[in-house]
Amino acid sequence: MDNVDKTVHNLFFTTLYLLINLKELVSMLYPLKLNPIYKEPIWGGKTLREKFGKDIPSDCTGESWEIACHKNGTSIVANGTLKGKSLKEAIELWQEELLGTRIGKKGVEKFPLLVKIIDACDKLSVQVHPGDEYAKEHENGELGKTEMWYVIDAEPGAQLVYGVKPGVTREQFETGIRNGNLEDYLNYVEVHAGDVFFIPATTLHAIGKGLLIAEIQQNSDTTYRVYDWNRVDSQGNPRQLHIEKALDVTDLSGNTDKEKVEGLAVAEGENTRTYLVACEYFATEKLIIRKESKETANGEKFDIIMVIDGSGSICYKEGQEAFKAGDSFLVPAFMGDYVIKGHCTVLKSYVPDIEKDIIIPLKNRGFSMDEIGKIGGIEK
Repeated sequence: MDNVDKTVHNLFFTTLYLLINLKELVSMLYPLKLNPIYKEPIWGGKTLREKFGKDIPSDCTGESWEIACHKNGTSIVANGTLKGKSLKEAIELWQEELLGTRIGKKGVEKFPLLVKIIDACDKLSVQVHPGDEYAKEHENGELGKTEMWYVIDAEPGAQLVYGVKPGVTREQFETGIRNGNLEDYLNYVEVHAGDVFFIPATTLHAIGKGLLIAEIQQNSDTTYRVYDWNRVDSQGNPRQLHIEKALDVTDLSGNTDKEKVEGLAVAEGENTRTYLVACEYFATEKLIIRKESKETANGEKFDIIMVIDGSGSICYKEGQEAFKAGDSFLVPAFMGDYVIKGHCTVLKSYVPDIEKDIIIPLKNRGFSMDEIGKIGGIEK
């Protein structure tokens, strides 16, 4: 055998070996259940324990980071062969097989999403998040933060802040912050369970008291606190504000005509799939399942499944994972076909190709662009 033949021979068997091992790796893929990371801000409560049975650290727990791979918190796998490993370690082991070809082998720092449940026992500060370019320049290369909210529960009369009132000038905005009367310029929205809000970066916002919210966002923890209702801590000190950066990035257009997202509901037998939001960073669908819903992880993208209500199981080729309300899973991109069974409501989030995943399938089902435009983030 000459050198050329040896090279071809070695290449053939190396490729065969890699394919066999890839097949074995893919057969190991399963839905990763993640243990949450809890945060205890001053406005937190105990609803996460009361509603979902979560083992929160205190009665002032405001955030449950359900799926997180960030320097400020990384989820730990709670099930299967990767139990006890961090999401960062899982990505390092499975790489593209977990993330999918849309993300590619870009490394754990590029994990794109952060998924939370927020319990607002008191109102949050008025905040704004920068876009990607501003964050990259001013926040050591951090991502910007576009997000969406799905309201799980709302006390009667609960409100949130979405943007400013029409006509508010930069001078009025700054004066309101510095003089402690920004309330006069804020746009308030009454909120009910099931409401959805799409919040692009630079949109002023604040979650009000008595709201339990699922939040899907870019993988960023960059927040500029604009106003904190003149609150002080136990030592009489106000919390830090980020006034100059907030003035740099806040959208003061007063365009609040798209406060609540209507979404586009599609009947699927006994089930309903509602397309809530689809932007360049994430898409989120609400699935109301009465028996089972057939899904697929075709290698392009991972899915995040957050269970809002009910119970059931995620069934896949090698087995199944039971779930109850409050559980969250990351479905690997190369896991293949799977079925969500039960009587439940779940949020399914992923990194979309908007044309391929949203617009073309809906057009093929007879929906117009006016109807598709009901999805947050999509322009008609």
